[in-house]
Order: sequence, then C-alpha cells, then structure tokens
Amino acid sequence: MANWVIDKHMRLDKFLKVSRLIKRRTEAKKACLAKCIRINDRIAKAGDEVKITDEIEINLTDKILRVKVLEVPLKNILVKQAAFLYEVLKEIKKEEN
Repeated sequence: MANWVIDKHMRLDKFLKVSRLIKRRTEAKKACLAKCIRINDRIAKAGDEVKITDEIEINLTDKILRVKVLEVPLKNILVKQAAFLYEVLKEIKKEEN
C-alpha cells in the first residue's frame, strides 16, 4: 500500500490525469467525448466514477492500453507514485500504415 491517502472513487478524467495515463485533464475529457475510453467494457464519460478494481481501456493513437485500478488517491500525487495506482493488463501497439 502506498503512503498517500486513499479515496473510494474519483472522476475518470481526474484519475487519468493523476495517474499520468493521459497528460492533461482536458485531453482526458476529449478522449471520453470521442468514445476512446471504456470502464469495465462500457463507453465512459469524463464524469464517471473510477473505483478500485475497475478496468479502464484507453484507445490512443499509437496503442490500446487496458489497466486495472489498484488505488484511487484523494488528490494529486508525485510522478514517481503514479505507476502504483494501476496495473497494466494489456498493451497492444497499433501498426503504422
């Protein structure tokens, strides 16, 4: 367990930013609007709540990333701690055309 305060849930767009899965919260919102993010196999909205054990799938331009949420912090955390928030389940590189 990490040394930060854990919450029960957090907005998806904020979690993606805090975990560094997506660099900016506005980019996370745009990805949700474009239907590129799924939580537990359903299309997600930026305001959807993320909980521990949720599986998030992110369809990026160069890869598809599926992660399992391990912890939800109460607020922003250090960059080096971000990787402890999730476990990568699957990463598929997209082929270049």
